[in-house]
Amino acid sequence: MVFLIFTSLLSAQDKFTISGIVTDSKNGETLFGASVYFMNTTIGVMTNEYGFYSLTVPEGTYTLVVSYMGYNEIIEETTLDSTRKMDFELLESSNKLKEVVLVAEESERVNIRTPQMSTAKLKIETIKKMPVVFGEVDILKSIQLLPGVTNNGEGSNGFNVRGGAVDQNLVLLDEAIIYNSSHLLGFFSVFNADAIKDVKLYKGSIPPRFGGRVSSVLDVRQKDGNSKKVALTGGIGTISSRLAVEGPLVKEKGSFIVAGRGSYLHLFLKLSEELKENALYFYDFNLKGNYELNDNNRLYLSGYFGRDVFKFGTSFSNIYGNASGNLRWNHIFNDKIFSNLSLIYSKYDYQIELNAIQFDWISDIINYNLKYDFKYYINNKINLNFGASGIYYNFHPGEIRPTSESSPINYFELDEKRAFEAGVYINVEQKITERFNMQYGFRISAFSRLGGEPLTIYENDQPVVYNDFLGIYQGGIPIGQEDYSIGESMKTFNNFEPRLALAYQMSEYSSIKASFSRIAQYIHLLSNTTNVTPLDVWTPSGVYIEPQLSNQYALGYFKDFSKKMLNFSIEAYYKTIENRIDYIDGANLIGNNNIETVILNGEARAYGLEFLLQKISGDFTGMLAYTISKAEQRTLGGNAGGPGINNGNWYNTPYDRTHDFSVTAAYDHTNKWTFSANFVYQTGRPVTYPNGQYEYEGMSIASYEDRNSSRLTSYNRLDVMAIFRPNRKPNNRWKGEWVFGIYNVYNRMNAASITFGQNRETGVNEATRTAIFGIVPSVTYNFKF
Repeated sequence: MVFLIFTSLLSAQDKFTISGIVTDSKNGETLFGASVYFMNTTIGVMTNEYGFYSLTVPEGTYTLVVSYMGYNEIIEETTLDSTRKMDFELLESSNKLKEVVLVAEESERVNIRTPQMSTAKLKIETIKKMPVVFGEVDILKSIQLLPGVTNNGEGSNGFNVRGGAVDQNLVLLDEAIIYNSSHLLGFFSVFNADAIKDVKLYKGSIPPRFGGRVSSVLDVRQKDGNSKKVALTGGIGTISSRLAVEGPLVKEKGSFIVAGRGSYLHLFLKLSEELKENALYFYDFNLKGNYELNDNNRLYLSGYFGRDVFKFGTSFSNIYGNASGNLRWNHIFNDKIFSNLSLIYSKYDYQIELNAIQFDWISDIINYNLKYDFKYYINNKINLNFGASGIYYNFHPGEIRPTSESSPINYFELDEKRAFEAGVYINVEQKITERFNMQYGFRISAFSRLGGEPLTIYENDQPVVYNDFLGIYQGGIPIGQEDYSIGESMKTFNNFEPRLALAYQMSEYSSIKASFSRIAQYIHLLSNTTNVTPLDVWTPSGVYIEPQLSNQYALGYFKDFSKKMLNFSIEAYYKTIENRIDYIDGANLIGNNNIETVILNGEARAYGLEFLLQKISGDFTGMLAYTISKAEQRTLGGNAGGPGINNGNWYNTPYDRTHDFSVTAAYDHTNKWTFSANFVYQTGRPVTYPNGQYEYEGMSIASYEDRNSSRLTSYNRLDVMAIFRPNRKPNNRWKGEWVFGIYNVYNRMNAASITFGQNRETGVNEATRTAIFGIVPSVTYNFKF
C-alpha cells in the first residue's frame, strides 16, 4: 500500500489541481455524488458528502463537465496552467429525466466503474412517490424494496439486511447513532422526509470509516437549509402533519432548517367514551445550521429530538425516544486535502409508569463520539481516506423508582455499564488500469469494558450450566464478586478489520465486481422479539460476552442497457458471524442484572443471490428486485455443556426469508398527475409451534418442535398511489399537491403472529392469528412555499 501511494505521489509532480464545491443553484444545498470529469478522458471524481471535489491533471486545455441526475450539465472549457478553485452551482432541469425510485449512484457510468458494490442511494424526491401505510412518507419502508433487505413484520420499521438482525444495522442521522429508528412501536420511522437530504445504504463492501455493526450501515444526512431564500415545506396527513422552515443566515454565508412533525391519533380516541383517557402519539424535531467562516472553514450544528407517548388511562404510560446532536468543522487544508471533525452526542431512553403498583421504570443508553476524517486527493488515479474515532458508552439498563411511600415496590437499580470503543482506519481508492479499479484498506478497532460495577464470579467460570437431570440450561452458581473502579478495564478486545473491493470493466456498459469485508461489533441488543421495542436493552461485550465478528464475501455482475435507460445487476454473497448470542429457553431479559446467565454464544451464516432490474428514465420508471437466500444459526453448549440450542443443529434465524420479491413502478401521466404502485411478496417468517402437550400435577404443559422449524403464511400486498398537482405555474411560489393512497389494496390479512392457547369454556386448544393491517386508504396534502 505504501509503495503504491509513494509511486502515485511521484507521478503527481508538475501537475495542477482544480477543486471546489458543487451546490444546487436554487437553494445552495451541497450535492453529494455529483460527477466532475474532463470530457474525452477517464479522469473524473464524485463529490463527497459535503459537495467537495478535487482533480489533478497535467497542464493543458480541457473540457470540464459537472453533472448530477435531474440537473442541467455544466460544460466549460478551461486552461489549467496553475492550481485553481472553482465552485459550481447546478440548475435543476425543467425537463429532467425521471429517475427510478432507488438508484445505485447518481451516475450509472460511475457505478459501472467504481469498486463499491452492495450499495444503494435513495433520493428523497422519489421516496415521496411511494405508497405507504397512512400516507406517511417512510425512508425505512423504501429501503425494504431493495434486494437483500426485508422487514420484521407488518407495519414495522425494523429492517434486516442479508439475514442479519436489527441490532446489526448501524443507523446514523448526521453521523449520530440512532438506537431505535421507529415511532409508534414500529409503524413509522423517525426520519422526517422534509428534513432529509439523502440516504445511503451499505449492505456489504462497507468502507473502513464505518465500524461497530456486522450487517449494514444506513447513513442518513439532513438538509443544510436553503441559503438563497426563506422557504416553507409541509404536509397535512391522515394521522400526522409536519412543517419545515429553512432560510439563509448572514448574507448567504450560512443557512438553517427547523422541522417538526407530530401525530394526532390520540385526538380520535377522545371521541370514544371508553378510550378517551388513553393517548397514543409521537412528535419529533430536526434542527440544522451551518456557517461559513471563510473559504476553507465551515461549521455545522445539527440535532434531533423525538418522543413517543402511550397512555392507557391512569394506570399505565410508556414514553421513549431518541435525542442526538452533532457539532462539525469542515476544513480544507489545501486543494487536495479535505477534513471533517465531529463531536457527536446520542441518547435513547424510555420510561414506564405503572401507577397501579406505584413505580416508574427508567432506562437509557448514552454515547459521546469524537471522530476526525480526512480525504486526500493524491491525483486522478488514487484517493486516500483515513481517520480516527472514539466512542464512550454509558449503559443504564434499568432503574425502579417507587412513586409513593405506600408502594409495595422497593427502589432497585441494575448495574450501570460503561465502555470505550476506538478505531483508526485507512482506505485507498485506486485506478490500476483503464479497466481495473480497487478499493482496499483496513480498520483497527479496540473496545474496553470499563469498571464501575462489581463483576459476578461463577463456579468453574460458567455463567450458564446444563442441568442433565432436568435437561435444561440454567444460570451458573455465583461464588463471589470482583470490584473494578470507574475507568479500569475489565476486558479489552482488539480486532483487525480488512476491507477489499475490486471492479473490472468488461466494456463501456458492463463490469464484474468482488468484495470482502471483516467487521467487529461490540454492543448487543437483548431482545426476545424480532422487532425493536421500547423495552429492549443494549449491553456491551465484556468478560462473559464476546464481540460479534463477521466475514462477508460478495461477487456481482453489473450491466447498462438501452443507452443507460435500463440497468441490471446480480450479486451473490456469503456471510459468516462468530459469537452471535441466543437465549436459553425461558430466558428473562427484563430486569436481569446478570444477563450472562441466560445467553449462549453461537454462530450464524447467510448466503443468497440478489437480482435488480431498473428503468431509470422516461415517463415510466420502476424497479424489479428478487432475492433468494438462507439465514441460519447454530448455538452449541460450549463451556456450559449439554447439546446446545436445537440439539446443536443449524436452525433458521427469525430473519430468514427464502424468497423476497418486489416491484415498484411510477408513471408521470401529465404535469399534474403521477401514478405509482408497489407489490411485495415474502416467504413467511420462521416460528416455533407447539407439537404436543402433557399433564404435570394437574397442569397442561406444551412441548415444542425444533426452533424456528415452521413458518407464518407468506406475506404479500399491493399498494397504489396517485399524486395530483392542481397549480403547476412556474411563477407560483405556493406549490401544493394532493396524495391519494391505498395500502394493501386487496385487503390481505397478513399474519403478524400466531399464538396458541386453551379455550377457557371448552378446554379445547386453539390457534389465534393476529394481523395488523387490512386495507388502509389515506389522503395527504403537501405544500411548498
